[in-house]
Amino acid sequence: MIKKVGIIGAGTMGVEIAETLAEQGLEVVLIDQTDQNLSDAKLRLYTSQERKLARWTITEGEKKLVLSRIQLTLDWRQLANVPLVIEAVTEDLVIKRDVFRRLNLETAPNVILASNTSTLSISELAQATRRPDKVIGLHFFEPVHQSQLIEVVRGYRTSEETVRFAFQFAHRIGKEAVEVYESPGLVSSRLILILINEAMHLYMEGVASKESIDKAMRLGYDLPRGPLEMADRFGLDAVLLALERLFREYGETKFRPSPLLKKMVRSGLLGVKSGEGFFRYDVRGERIDL
Repeated sequence: MIKKVGIIGAGTMGVEIAETLAEQGLEVVLIDQTDQNLSDAKLRLYTSQERKLARWTITEGEKKLVLSRIQLTLDWRQLANVPLVIEAVTEDLVIKRDVFRRLNLETAPNVILASNTSTLSISELAQATRRPDKVIGLHFFEPVHQSQLIEVVRGYRTSEETVRFAFQFAHRIGKEAVEVYESPGLVSSRLILILINEAMHLYMEGVASKESIDKAMRLGYDLPRGPLEMADRFGLDAVLLALERLFREYGETKFRPSPLLKKMVRSGLLGVKSGEGFFRYDVRGERIDL
């Protein structure tokens, strides 16, 4: 039974995954490249647990226990005794390949190496290692603690044993898993990015206000959030990067990024991470313009 997991990248997804695993009783080694990044991650973890405490969903003792299970460090040697490492760095193939190249050297040969990528090739990442059979995609969804799903993504050389391990891991942390064969955008990102992009076109064309567009999709199709708020929470820069990658891969106009999206990213309006995108957010990521 898996008891400890390594995570590379203390950004939004890395922190959310770490917190969720700790809440499920797992020990977590969370690694990043600077003390400042780790300090920011520690603050986000504490703030998130404090918010849950204020809502009476956890006790003070549970908060302390969850935080004690997460080790924040710059030292990759702390990965020595983990059976699984999840990469959650920025969605850039060169950066991710460098991470996998280092993981191949820093971890034991039997350790499973997973990526949280939503658009990149698992097979390409696996080429940076000497264990392509043990490389797999584990695509978590934001917010990680609420979403019930993980996409388990096979690379060309991912073994059946590794796939079984991934499904067992998903079950261990209370998630449902769906198996996906490697394809740009997988299932979820390929579909949701088209919805988000079309919502931006509607807003740009003046068909409806941003509030009306999101309300129509939330109430009409029982979505937890509208497509424009989703984009804010994904990060508008990340949405743009993903759409551009899918447009290059497929060459279909449905993936061509909305001009409005490009303008907003160029203006520094990135969504939750910058405090403003289509909507405005406080430091905790809560909407402040409802």
